[in-house]
Amino acid sequence: MSHLDDLFASNVFNDSVMQQRLPKDTYRTLKKTIDEGRHLDPQIANVVAHAMKEWAIDKGVTHYTHWFQPLTGITAEKHDAFITPTDNGRMIQSFSGSELVRGEPDASSFPSGGLRSTFEARGYTAWDPTSYAFIKDGVLCIPTAFCSYGGEALDQKTPLLRSMEALSRQAVRVLKLFGRDATRVLPTVGPEQEYFLIDRALYEQRKDLIFTGRTLFGAKPPKGQELDDHYFGTIRPRVQAFMRDLNEELWKLGIYAKTEHNECAPGQHEMAPVFTISNISCDHNQLTMEYMKRVAERHGLVCLLAEKPFAGVNGSGKHNNWSMITNTGYNLLNPGNSPHDSAQFLLFLVAVIRAVDDFQDLLRISVASAGNDHRLGGDEAPPAIISIFLGDELTEILDSLERGTAYTGHGVQELAVGVHVLPHFPRDNTDRDRTSPFAFTGNKFEFRSLGASASISECNVMINTAVAESLRVYADELEGAADFQSALHTLIVREIKAHKRIIFNGNGYAGSWIEEARQRGLLNLPSTVDALPHLLAEKNLRLFAEHKIFSSTEVHSRYEIALETYIKAIHIDAETALSMAKREILPAVMRFTGEVASTAAAVKQYSPALNTIPEEKLLTALTEHTCALSEAITTLENALLNRLKGEDLLTQAKYLQSVVLPDMAELRRIADELETMVDKHLWPFPTYADLLFTV
Repeated sequence: MSHLDDLFASNVFNDSVMQQRLPKDTYRTLKKTIDEGRHLDPQIANVVAHAMKEWAIDKGVTHYTHWFQPLTGITAEKHDAFITPTDNGRMIQSFSGSELVRGEPDASSFPSGGLRSTFEARGYTAWDPTSYAFIKDGVLCIPTAFCSYGGEALDQKTPLLRSMEALSRQAVRVLKLFGRDATRVLPTVGPEQEYFLIDRALYEQRKDLIFTGRTLFGAKPPKGQELDDHYFGTIRPRVQAFMRDLNEELWKLGIYAKTEHNECAPGQHEMAPVFTISNISCDHNQLTMEYMKRVAERHGLVCLLAEKPFAGVNGSGKHNNWSMITNTGYNLLNPGNSPHDSAQFLLFLVAVIRAVDDFQDLLRISVASAGNDHRLGGDEAPPAIISIFLGDELTEILDSLERGTAYTGHGVQELAVGVHVLPHFPRDNTDRDRTSPFAFTGNKFEFRSLGASASISECNVMINTAVAESLRVYADELEGAADFQSALHTLIVREIKAHKRIIFNGNGYAGSWIEEARQRGLLNLPSTVDALPHLLAEKNLRLFAEHKIFSSTEVHSRYEIALETYIKAIHIDAETALSMAKREILPAVMRFTGEVASTAAAVKQYSPALNTIPEEKLLTALTEHTCALSEAITTLENALLNRLKGEDLLTQAKYLQSVVLPDMAELRRIADELETMVDKHLWPFPTYADLLFTV
């Protein structure tokens, strides 16, 4: 057995461990619970808990925690020891089924969006048996859902699990019409994770990176990513050592870390895992982000996951590769090689197209954040306008269906109902548009708008639920059809005509696309503030209620949390920018200005006949920019003082977007110009050239 065989999932209480450690009947019951999505039998909880504890103790573990994902964007945990006191003043190590199944952490300091009063702090964590327990830092971590005392979801996992059930329920209905024997359909995800690595010593000299995760100042260096020489370039030894350690840590946790490479911008890299079930993939991605940061520290590095840590170069996203598989192992977005497969594929394809068209606002909201607003629309990130890329060949097939004409591609067959069957799809005939937010890539869709620091849960909740709604509509219609084949053909053609506006294979960066999208009736929501109010649209509230994803109260709470998070993020950015400008940049500029003035005076004193024009020109420019910097500081300070604290959250957010952000941009513009004038040794913090080209 190889080292990797021994290493992989060595810290996971997975299926093979359960087979070894659980009684056969208990294992079969638990396996059925996981595979079929059934309720957990309380009678087996104690048996599972005991086996889990014994396995953990064998690995030196003394504590356990219910590991959950509150609405903070990161994970949370409270550790408890296995110890239980005995009458003789000693202790035993115990872990009961009730402790495994449910915990009761203090929920008072987690975001709730008004779901509970301050004095109603109780929250519950509930074991998610579909995601394996694991050991992290010598602690047994049990993946759990997190809800309020009243049962409302306070986390990312609960709605994701709900959306997965909704999608499965409707997809199975459709599959039965095709004679398929699948009893469950699971969405799968493979999230590609982009990130930057910078030297820790340099990071510690920049308050903006420490407090906000991104640079608020920084002049463009002489070289960026113009030469495309970093993308897929040779990985430097220091970065390779980091990647090697990261892989080993992730492999221990059963995370399928597979691909690693340099990304477009200097200092930027990417890790891509093999796809897995959405719920597990979400857990794995949270762990991946955590371990990226901690492994970087071991190597004297810092991992930046902000969406736009450096202006003028590629931002960091997280491509969400989404598909659906049956419990019989069939990918529903695989075109297949037979007429029967192709007809089924076409129906699921148009279901996704309809979902993205009808709920483009929800997809945009699912990736909305203050950080991602800086990224979307430039430097290889998709635009804020949601559209689908299908590629020329697949688009031509749909056009042929709509027109009722034969598709003339290679290897065409024709169904009795007049559906022209898809030819075999080589992968290189699909995605060729890096500006598309939602691209078909052979047997899956790649949603590219998600920001690097975000949980993948929310966007997958939206995709799952929107597609479930499409499939519900189709199942309702086709189940009552007198002639299934005829009804299927009619439905597919109708859906292509109704939703083809969302299909766009062109350049998403072109200015003409904005006008074309408007004419098509597509939404253009360039910022978080523009997007969030759409969450409360009646059609969206109906969607969530229909599929039991969110109650109206839960939707409103998440709306408030998103606005509060946006407001706090912008305010922290602005306060940090002011602090750096007043306490670091302005003193440095004044110091250098004094040196230039002293130099000019010394030259004149030495000989009035000597030319001091260079010093005088620089001195004039410095004093003009210093005055402008001082005025910009005052303007931003006043903007923050007048930030409408008493107004509702949306009004506050709009003010920050329309007033504070432009004031910050102007302050940065002046400071960045000064950076190009001031002696580098006097500039108070590392420059872009230092940060991007040191590691």
